[in-house]
Amino acid sequence: MHAPGHVLVTGGAGFIGSHLVERLLADGHTVTVIDDCSTGRLANLGAVATDARLRVVQAKISEYAGLTKAVAEAACIYHLAAAVGVELVVKEPIRTIHTNLQETRILLEVASQSRVPILLASTSEVYGKSVKPAFSEDDDLLIGPPHLGRWSYACSKLMDEFLALAYARERGLPVVIARLFNTVGPRQTGRYGMVLPRFIAAAKADRPLRVFGDGTQTRCFCYVLDTVEALVRLGRCPAARGEIFNVGSTEEVSIRELAARVVEILRSSSKLELVPYGLAYTPGFEDMQRRRPLIEKLVQVTGYRPATPLQMIIELTADVIEPEVD
Repeated sequence: MHAPGHVLVTGGAGFIGSHLVERLLADGHTVTVIDDCSTGRLANLGAVATDARLRVVQAKISEYAGLTKAVAEAACIYHLAAAVGVELVVKEPIRTIHTNLQETRILLEVASQSRVPILLASTSEVYGKSVKPAFSEDDDLLIGPPHLGRWSYACSKLMDEFLALAYARERGLPVVIARLFNTVGPRQTGRYGMVLPRFIAAAKADRPLRVFGDGTQTRCFCYVLDTVEALVRLGRCPAARGEIFNVGSTEEVSIRELAARVVEILRSSSKLELVPYGLAYTPGFEDMQRRRPLIEKLVQVTGYRPATPLQMIIELTADVIEPEVD
């Protein structure tokens, strides 16, 4: 979709969704946001709240009476609404599964009636327990056992992918799937276990940075505007339809090193505190040791490679995060 048109964004009051909405409005589109604000906040849309081209519906997808009309009016849909954050996933697995499966199923069914192109935001969590050094979109997936709650999130998002591709095959629904790897930046909250905002808030208050496990686990952190650029390009690219794409940075860092860099950049006196997973979450909690994406497919199809360095990501994020308080 190159010419300005109407776009529907679910989860548009969330961290990533609000940045996407701002970008779509800047590109000349009109936008409808559907968000129940269970994890998002209307304040995230404060910079564009008075824009006449933006309409915000505060409701669940499944409970919005105007959904069929809103979908039919859209030139494309970005589906970002989902349960997010490790803490939420572990503590509220029923909510996680229902949110991810039920809301997506309803949206896909309605979108299939008018074949509105839809981009589904998925997650690197679907790669599960694989010990590969880097992940490709056509890798086999290794999910942990059902008695460990964190894997319910991975499975629910993986079922979203299966369902979206089933609608593509059976109903001709134009679908793109983007597997997001650790997107970070302004407006992300540490409330649900997100590591970078937690570290920054603690460092600003000169309090200990709590590193779960031994801190040797590595991640690749992608700046939110890089993620948004990739999503926009995928959403308007016909060659992307019916395909899955990794979206993330390839700059790998251990969580212990991330904490140390936050302390250094913010000139904090904070110390690092190692916390066993069993104390941080639940007994038997499993984490992935590495989570690095291969993004050649994204680069080949869109011409875009996320490239904001970690140093800049930390600085830009720290500018808008308040110190930790009791």
